[in-house]
Amino acid sequence: MFFRGGGIMVMMPKQFPKNFESSKYETKIYRQWERSGSFRPVSKKDGPPFCIIMPPPNANESLHAGHARFVTIEDVLIRYHRMKGDKTLWLPGADHAGIETQYVFEKKLAKEGKSRFDFDRETLYRMIWDYVAANRGDMENQLRALGASCDWERNTFTLDRKIIALVYRTFLQLHRDGLLYRGKRIVNYCPRCGTNLSQLEVDSVERTDTLYYLDYGPVKIATTRPETIFADVAVAIHPTSKGKQDLLEQQAIIPLTGKRIPIIEDSLVDPLFGTGALKITPGHDAIDFAVGKKHNLEAITVIDGAGRMTNVPDAYKGMKADQARAAVVGDLEKSGLLLKTEPITHVVGVCYKHQSLIEPMLSEQWFIKMKPLAEKAMKAIKNKEVVFPVRRFEKISYHWLKNIEDWNISRQIVWGMRIPAWQCAHCQEWIVTDGKKPVRCVSCKGADLHQDTDTFDTWFSSGQWPFATLLTQSLSKSKPSSNDFKQFYPTSVMETGYDILFFWVLRMIMIGLYSTGKVPFKTVVLHGLVRDIRGVKMSKSKGNAINPLEMIGRYGADALRMSLVWGGLIENDINFDEQKIKGQRNFANKIWNIGRLLAINTDDSKTRAAVRNKTVHDRRIMKQLAVTVQTATRAIESYKLNIAAEILYEFVWHQFADVYLESIKKKTETGEVYIPQPSLGIAHSVFRDILKALHPFMPFVTEAMWQRMSYGKKTMLIAESWPKYKTKS
Repeated sequence: MFFRGGGIMVMMPKQFPKNFESSKYETKIYRQWERSGSFRPVSKKDGPPFCIIMPPPNANESLHAGHARFVTIEDVLIRYHRMKGDKTLWLPGADHAGIETQYVFEKKLAKEGKSRFDFDRETLYRMIWDYVAANRGDMENQLRALGASCDWERNTFTLDRKIIALVYRTFLQLHRDGLLYRGKRIVNYCPRCGTNLSQLEVDSVERTDTLYYLDYGPVKIATTRPETIFADVAVAIHPTSKGKQDLLEQQAIIPLTGKRIPIIEDSLVDPLFGTGALKITPGHDAIDFAVGKKHNLEAITVIDGAGRMTNVPDAYKGMKADQARAAVVGDLEKSGLLLKTEPITHVVGVCYKHQSLIEPMLSEQWFIKMKPLAEKAMKAIKNKEVVFPVRRFEKISYHWLKNIEDWNISRQIVWGMRIPAWQCAHCQEWIVTDGKKPVRCVSCKGADLHQDTDTFDTWFSSGQWPFATLLTQSLSKSKPSSNDFKQFYPTSVMETGYDILFFWVLRMIMIGLYSTGKVPFKTVVLHGLVRDIRGVKMSKSKGNAINPLEMIGRYGADALRMSLVWGGLIENDINFDEQKIKGQRNFANKIWNIGRLLAINTDDSKTRAAVRNKTVHDRRIMKQLAVTVQTATRAIESYKLNIAAEILYEFVWHQFADVYLESIKKKTETGEVYIPQPSLGIAHSVFRDILKALHPFMPFVTEAMWQRMSYGKKTMLIAESWPKYKTKS
């Protein structure tokens, strides 16, 4: 059956199911999109480029609710700009996720009764590679299930050769420019992970411990870490301390060892803490390290990489730090050197991954001098080269960049990019390259060279993601060049979670400016966390994590997508409510039933009438449609997707279905409901634009309905143009 109205040709299907059964359509429709090349960046009418580089999900894990939110947000933007006629590219990828992946794999080994120490480096790396390869395909299929219309032909992995080559080149250039150095500093070491962490990977938590008051001869001190007394090299007092001069002329005595150490003065000491005297342990505390450096004090380490005691009396050797604490306290008490104890509530650092206590430790690592890079980033933000639509994120970014510290980029793990630096066994000189092993030492010409066993911090390699993904493997010696890079860099939008603003976004800006001379993206859109219905952060350990694929199986991808942009601004946290998804499933069925109503009222006897003599209801709904599309367009352009989704929902359900369609329905003498002309033609025209405007949010039901109604003679809905309505002055 055919219907022509308002310039629209409709071919009505003979049978029309009563409900939208998402499982019957989603996989089939996605295959149509992918096979037709609909995800490739094709411009309509010389449209401008629009590009988003997907934040690469961890290749080793299934997607969680947070992934589903970012995929939905980015896909809405991508589909909207594609329909606008822009040359649109959404480039997908997968992250090797260094520490996190190795941690997950080691847990798998533990279940099998094995450990990473059972394998040599190459074997362990290959095992993790195979594990990630097996899981990566599942993750990518989950992206497809969510409806992600990304260009799979450009899919990139963070350990692809071209990415590694670029990261190595950046590392070498930093070295040549004097921005890279290797030095001993206090690092945040996680004994459980077996590696140091950046400050951003350390969570600060408040907890109650014991404060121990110890007798150091002429001075008394208070400490929460009596197990580190064997690494003490001085006792410091504040310059305003009473009896300062008398104390400075004496020496403190380390309990249990009798070792004498100097008493010094330093303004870094907090005179209100404990006794006002601070034991200085440069090998295990950042403040103490600063004091020690100022006073040329030795730094002694008494806890090793396994978290066990070393360089201590035999009675404590090999003990875990907490065991040594108990043993030392017991011996201090027996010796009468433990004066008293009291509870103390203070802030300690814990590993962001599993909340185990961080051990401050003196270690030789690779560092990047960040202040020169941060200055350029601050200038770019100030000059609006990078725009934050939400101003508070701009302010905190500027503050963090202004107070930035040097970045420790080396990690003591196997999984990741091995650092391209070799040490000469003869003179200990380090040689940095672009990945090729040097033949001889540049200093002594020795040939016995050994590559660093450390790998890069994942955030260092992913900090180059926007420009690295757009480049081909053929690299010039200076500035990079490729067609994708020329067309799409700087990219249009970086959309990601606000929780990795410092981890990733600001580092991408700094490294992008350094490597290419341009900002990596023009706009930064940050979304909030997805929490459970009570507002608690989701995690597997808490048992409140939601599997997006389960929700898709129950309610369909469209319902899940709408629920993730509904009811709040992008930048705010949202509570994941299954009832909300059910409501959006009902909305998908409403759309389906509207189409079904129009279909069963369209037959040959009603196709001849032209759309003339519009009724009051017809004119009103056309005006309401224009206002709705205009408002939704402005909302999407300003990244207020919740407003666009909600106004479209309100218009479709309440203005179009509840009011307009009900007002134009008529009954025959036998009681059958029908829709007369010209209103039927108007209804089709409005519904056609409804499907277009809803497509970025609910791509499957709108595409299925579009094809079933045959609104497009040759094209799928994904290839249609965004509806346009001029604002009347």
